[in-house]
Amino acid sequence: MKVDPHSHHNTGGREDLSPAHEGHESAVKIQRIIAFLVVVLPFLAVLLSIWMINKNGISSFGVGIFIVMYFLGMLGITVGFHRLFAHRSFETSWPMKVFLSILGSMSAQGPLFFWVATHRRHHAYSDQPGDPHSPQLSRPGPFQKLRGLWFGHIAWMFSKELTNWVKFAPDLMKDRKLFQMHQLYFLWLSLGLLVPALLGWLVTGTVYGALEGFIYGGLVRIFFVNHALWAVGSISHMFGKRPLLAKTKDKSANNYWVALAAFGEGNQNNHHAYPSSAKHGLKWWEPDITYWVIRMLNALRLIWEVNVPSKDEIHAEYQRTNALQNR
Repeated sequence: MKVDPHSHHNTGGREDLSPAHEGHESAVKIQRIIAFLVVVLPFLAVLLSIWMINKNGISSFGVGIFIVMYFLGMLGITVGFHRLFAHRSFETSWPMKVFLSILGSMSAQGPLFFWVATHRRHHAYSDQPGDPHSPQLSRPGPFQKLRGLWFGHIAWMFSKELTNWVKFAPDLMKDRKLFQMHQLYFLWLSLGLLVPALLGWLVTGTVYGALEGFIYGGLVRIFFVNHALWAVGSISHMFGKRPLLAKTKDKSANNYWVALAAFGEGNQNNHHAYPSSAKHGLKWWEPDITYWVIRMLNALRLIWEVNVPSKDEIHAEYQRTNALQNR
């Protein structure tokens, strides 16, 4: 039986179903150390890359490996962690699940179960108390919006709270193979750094080429992928258009530039209106590279049962919002 990923009560009735709990001191400390490294090391690599470019320029390999790894790393999150594992917006084979879970892990967004549980909790409490990274919950006062953006973008990762996997990811926890993929997170993350370095050595035949692969295809790519995705939870819950406000009622917004950088994820108002939809760009001009890739994979029969709301349903919701705003 397929478990509804948006139902958080199918766990037998015996487990603690609170959305989050204050983690053990050692667990919180480890989480904060990892978050610090994920934020700081890629930033330092960006500074190093600026020095490298100023001193030696950047090779065509350096540019190419950044673009390729950005594309793969972003799709690992958007197609894999998000639209497949978190929302079940399509079905696919076990080999594809493995491939997408590895690509997603390479982006340093956290292990699979952690990511999915955190994201589903965000939907369950969007911009309300309980949302793990809403920028809307900052206390009133000077610089309220800036404090909210800082929390929604980065500071939430240093919280004492740990999201309850039993409540928000029971379907994944029942899958032993996916649990193995989750456990190997640091292996996949390491490959995301070592593979571009190895390619740099093989393509250029030099140690400097390997360094370019490691820096541009590894750490610098992680920096830009992560900040684009973190902007979905911060900027796209504060700035943008809300054409489906009548259906969402939270502060999720469609932000064109975030959607462009994050391959469609910045169309947050659309996504919160239709969480299980594989398509986030509901208008032709709303960027959604992820959905183009999903359509291609579907045409190749690598995925199937792609979930997209009907045009009539979407149009009716646009009309509801227009009527609400014109009262």
